[in-house]
Amino acid sequence: MFNIFDKEKQKWPIKVWLENEADLESECLKQALNLANLDFIYKWVALMPDTHPGFGMPIGGVIATENVIIPNAVGVDIGCGMQFVMTNIPVEELKKVNTPDGSLIEIIVSEILITVPTGFSHHKFKQKCNAVDTFRAELSANPSKYTPKELLKEIDSAAMQVGTLGGGNHFIELQIDDEGNLGIMVHSGSRNLGLKICNAFNSLAKESNTRNLSYLDASSELGQEYIRWMSFAMEFAKENRTRMMNMVTKTILNLFKQYVNFGEIKLTESLDCHHNYASYEQHYNKMVWVHRKGAISAREGELGIIPGAMGSYSYIVMGRGNPESFESSSHGAGRLMSRKDAKVKFSTVATFEDLKAQGVVIGKVKKADIGEEARLAYKDIDQVIENERDLIDPIKRLKTIAVVKG
Repeated sequence: MFNIFDKEKQKWPIKVWLENEADLESECLKQALNLANLDFIYKWVALMPDTHPGFGMPIGGVIATENVIIPNAVGVDIGCGMQFVMTNIPVEELKKVNTPDGSLIEIIVSEILITVPTGFSHHKFKQKCNAVDTFRAELSANPSKYTPKELLKEIDSAAMQVGTLGGGNHFIELQIDDEGNLGIMVHSGSRNLGLKICNAFNSLAKESNTRNLSYLDASSELGQEYIRWMSFAMEFAKENRTRMMNMVTKTILNLFKQYVNFGEIKLTESLDCHHNYASYEQHYNKMVWVHRKGAISAREGELGIIPGAMGSYSYIVMGRGNPESFESSSHGAGRLMSRKDAKVKFSTVATFEDLKAQGVVIGKVKKADIGEEARLAYKDIDQVIENERDLIDPIKRLKTIAVVKG
C-alpha cells in the first residue's frame, strides 16, 4: 500500500493497495482525486488492488463520509455480490461420467441454462419474493412524500426478476478446490431494481447540489428514503442469489444422484457478501457511512468471497480488520481493459478456445459478446490477493471448471 497526498491538489489522502502509482490508471486516479476534494470525506479515500475506473467513483473504491450518503458511490447495481456453497462431491466423478447427451458437467450446465433465466430474460410470472412482500408492507405502513413515484412499479418488476442472473460480469460457476471437491459460486445483484433506485435518487441529489458525486444528507427525510430503498435492493439481491443457488444445487444433486452411486452429499461453508453498498459503521471512534463500490467488508475473522475471471482462480478469504481500508478488501480481480477494448482484442473464437484450453465448460445463450469477459481482460487474481495480504488471509482456492454467463 502507498499514499498519494499533494496538499496543493487534494484535501484528503488517497491510500492505494497497489505496488506503485504506475499501476494506477490515470482515469482512476482522476476520479479518486475528485473524491479526495470532497469536504465530507472522512480520513481518506481507499483504493483496493482491483480498482479501475467507474462512473464518478472508481470501482474497487471505499470512502467513509460524515452524515452524507452518495447514490453513485454505491452504484447502479445495489447489493451486487457473491454467494458460495462448498460440497463434498469429487469433481473427478463429474468429469469421467458420460451420458447420451455429453459429460455430466455439460448436462449440468445445459440444465442450469434452462432453469435460470440469464441476460435480459426474466420469469414470465411474478415469483414469491420475501424482500418484495416485506418492502411493500413497509411502504404501506410508513409512506413517505419523498418516495420517487417512478420506483413503485419497479417493486412488481422485481418479483419477475428474482432468481435471474443478468449479464455482464455476473456468473454461475462450478469450481474445484485444492482437495478436488466441487464448489458452487453465484455472482449477481439487484437486477434492474438497483439501477432504477440509483438513477432516481441521484437525480434528486443533483437538485440539491451541483457536484459530480451528488450527495444526500443521510439524516434528512430524502436521505433516509434512499437508505430505505437501498436496503430493499440489498435484501432483494441476496434473495436473488439464494434463489439461483437453490436452483443450481438442486439441479446438481438430482443429476449427480441419477448418474453416480455416491454416499451422503453434504453442502457446507455457505457464504454471502455484498460488494456494492453503503453501511453505517464505527471507524476510528466515529460513526460514518462507509461506501463500498466494488469492495467487500473484511472485519477481523469475517469470511468473504473474492472471485477471479472465468477460467482462473477464486478465493474464500478471512478479513484482518485493517482500519486503514475501513475494514474492507477487493471484490474481485478487477478489469484491465474496458468491455469495448476487450471485445476488440479477444474474439469470440479465441475466448472459447482459451476456455477450452483451461478445461472450462461454458453455457451462454448470447455468444457474440463473450470477449468482454475474457480471462485476460482482467487483472491477475493472484497478484490482487498478494497486494492485499494486510487486509485478508486467503483460506480456500477454487478453479473454474464450468461457467454460466448471461
